[in-house]
Amino acid sequence: MPDKLHVHLPYRLLDRYLPFILEHRLQPEIAFLADDFAQPIDAALQQLARELSSAGLSATVHAPFMDLNPGALDPLVRDATLIRYQQTLDAAATLGATVVVFHPGYDRWRYGGQSRLWIDQSLKFWPPLLRRAEQQQIRMALENIFEEEPTSLTDLVTEIDSDWLGHCFDTGHWNLFGQSSLPEWLSALGARLFHLHLHDNFGDRDAHLPVGAGQIDFPLLFAWLCRNQVNPSMTLEAHSQELLLRSRSAALALISGNTPERHP
Repeated sequence: MPDKLHVHLPYRLLDRYLPFILEHRLQPEIAFLADDFAQPIDAALQQLARELSSAGLSATVHAPFMDLNPGALDPLVRDATLIRYQQTLDAAATLGATVVVFHPGYDRWRYGGQSRLWIDQSLKFWPPLLRRAEQQQIRMALENIFEEEPTSLTDLVTEIDSDWLGHCFDTGHWNLFGQSSLPEWLSALGARLFHLHLHDNFGDRDAHLPVGAGQIDFPLLFAWLCRNQVNPSMTLEAHSQELLLRSRSAALALISGNTPERHP
């Protein structure tokens, strides 16, 4: 699993943090914003791919998400989302990434609990991207955000039934919004669990604490992965260098089957 461990890195901060990434041999998850695609970046991505390859490192990718929704009822919103997602897949292909994380866009409060409205639009949205993803050998993972239970996500992925579309389980979002237990949620995702976002909190805000610094039962998570022989890639989402290194230490201990020390 250590070779599947990545760290969150916004593309706009690449110049600032790439030396730190290379020094500590951290594999980045490059997070794009829509503005990052306002001008051609292919040459810069090719250079980044060469630097990572020379260091023996790989990347995953996080797509833009603000204002985007693949299940939107407004076709203009879906069209804008499709353009950004196509740009993201092309960027991921240039980087040689094999996983791209997308926000699904569903919020039961905005849809009045009618998840079927969102699912029906999403079923129309994903097939062109799936064809592109298969050509580029990139798996797409839908991340839980505001979902209180996994049904809307699992129904969509099950109905599409593609090897190229699965789930990204975000531990912090689950602890904030999820109403299903950790084992129940993981069991619902099953073998379609492609990727993890690992960060901690106390259930009051999206604090992005290091693994083990909040209330999430990470030993239970890793025991479930081991018991069920599910081997996703994963990304640490910490918002400072110090917290990132603490989180990596804790994650590596869990990957090795040990329980890390807890820190406030």
